[in-house]
Amino acid sequence: MPRLIILGRTGQLATELIRQAPQAGWDVLALGREAADFSDPLACAAALGEHLPADAVINAAAYTAVDRAESEEALAHTINAETPGRLAALCAGRGVPFVHVSTDYVFDGTKSGAYVEADHPNPQSAYGRSKLAGENAVLAAGGRSLIARTAWVYSAHGQNFVKTMLRLGAERDELRVVDDQHGCPTAASELARCLLVAARAMAEGRSAGGLYHLAGAGETSWAGFAGAIFEHAAPHWARRPSVTPITTADYPTPARRPANSRLDSSRFAADFGTRPDVWQVSLAELVQKILISEN
Repeated sequence: MPRLIILGRTGQLATELIRQAPQAGWDVLALGREAADFSDPLACAAALGEHLPADAVINAAAYTAVDRAESEEALAHTINAETPGRLAALCAGRGVPFVHVSTDYVFDGTKSGAYVEADHPNPQSAYGRSKLAGENAVLAAGGRSLIARTAWVYSAHGQNFVKTMLRLGAERDELRVVDDQHGCPTAASELARCLLVAARAMAEGRSAGGLYHLAGAGETSWAGFAGAIFEHAAPHWARRPSVTPITTADYPTPARRPANSRLDSSRFAADFGTRPDVWQVSLAELVQKILISEN
């Protein structure tokens, strides 16, 4: 059975990778923050080195506090760029495929259509800059590395838009939600499934990796996303809250968000024969799962 090391234990993606990997035929070892602290690049690389060799490594750890990164850019850079670069270099030296996850925030959001891998990155936030630096560090390390840019990740775990909307929707009759930012909601379960497929292909020598976009099929705005969440929650609630669309200017945040976060995942689909499901399908299943578990 091939051996997979997952970096991260409690995040949305790590939780799903840990859950799915054994079912996908992997012998799994997950290293959490207590074992591999990404704020200490040298110690983190040493910790990973103690557990190599492996057939593949997936990095599901990251600094994801987008707004806080504006005041903690050095820390975000260490966690999202310097440490992944060192880990990728270690794996390259040991001949181990390395899978790394990046973000739509590497783009400025001004393109009219969906972003493809060849589009020029132009991050507008500290978080986006740290993630682009991480991409460059991983690629510069050589070896067999795969970078998967994703967007708008949601799951039953951790903090995410779906869980926030369900919490607020249960308390309020109306929610004001940004409607001029568009993207591709991505279920963490679908992201994990696809990354495991890619990791297996790399472990078996059927792929050399590269840069890919990997997001849910379809697109919407945050307000549209909220409306869909409440539509699926309606059968479980006595009433359905209304969604009032607002602009980004109406909801200022420390970090600048891309107005267009749409990612074209067709290259990944062509190379690996799969991609995340349509976001509405994954969302319907997740909302039902969350609300049934709460009742």
